[in-house]
Order: sequence, then C-alpha cells, then structure tokens
Amino acid sequence: MKNIIEKTVLMDSQAIKRALTRISHEINEKNKGIQDIILVGIRTRGVPIAERIAKEIEKIEGVKVPVGTLDITLYRDDLSTLAYQPVVHQTEIPVDITGKIIILVDDVLYTGRTVRSALDALIDMGRPRIIQLAVLVDRGHRELPIRADYVGKNVPTASKEIISVQIADVDEIDQVILSELKEA
Repeated sequence: MKNIIEKTVLMDSQAIKRALTRISHEINEKNKGIQDIILVGIRTRGVPIAERIAKEIEKIEGVKVPVGTLDITLYRDDLSTLAYQPVVHQTEIPVDITGKIIILVDDVLYTGRTVRSALDALIDMGRPRIIQLAVLVDRGHRELPIRADYVGKNVPTASKEIISVQIADVDEIDQVILSELKEA
C-alpha cells in the first residue's frame, strides 16, 4: 500500500495570483494584444484558471476574452483504464475557433498526454491559426514533445513526487502542494 505524504506548499493563493497576472501580461505581449484570442480551459482545474486569466486580461485591456471549456475524456489514450463507463462532460466553446489564437489552459504539465488529447479535441472542432499552451505548473518528465508557452512555476520533480493544484472554485482553497508517494 502507498501513502501520500505532503512535503510542502509550493504556491499559496498570492503566488498563484501573481503567476496568473504575469501569464496574462505575457499572453497580451506575445500576441501583440488580444484580438482573435480564445482561452480554452481543460477540465477540471484548467477551466477556473482560464477564467481567472480572462479576468486579468480584461483588467489590462478593458476587453472581455472568450473562455471555453474542453472535456478530453474521449480523446485520452488511457481511456480503457479509467473506468468501464467514463463520465463525459460537455465541451463548451462560445465562438468558432477557426482562424483564432487558442490559448489552451491547464493546471499541471507533466507527461504531455493530456495536452495531446486536448489538441486532438480542438482540431476536431476547427482549424485554429495558432494554439498556445498556458500552465500553472510545469513539473517536467515529458513523454511527448510538448512544451508550454506560458508557465506560472517550473518545478523539477522526482517521478515519485506528486503536484496537487487546488483551486478555490473546485477545492475551496488556492494552493499548489508537493507530495511524495511512500511505501507503507
């Protein structure tokens, strides 16, 4: 049996807020404004993170950026190991993505498989001009050649370590925790 031992809090609510504010500015700068930008959060925690980035961009630019929700359940390469009947949630993107700049948003970038699934799902909906990736935490250990364009915090980890992102909209607290799997 394995136990999860909490090691440290890597980011508190203020650190998360600062990281998302910085990412919002970087998105604006890299794209020379926000024209044609759509933020698309990967369920579950990518969605509230995308919404927060949209609010920050609105503060900076005075314009509301569309935010969509992407469920990648049916695109996962480990679908058969998840559950006999996986729960599929709705994907909601408020505008046509064809020709747009999509900022795909997730909480943690690890192996890259979640992002690969999200790319497949997006391409099935249209042909964006550009797809960029924003993540709150990049922990390394990539299995696919995927990298984030915007990163809140890089955290080199050991393979037995776990990064848990908690977002108040889902978990009632904002924090990023580093834990470790220990044999019992």
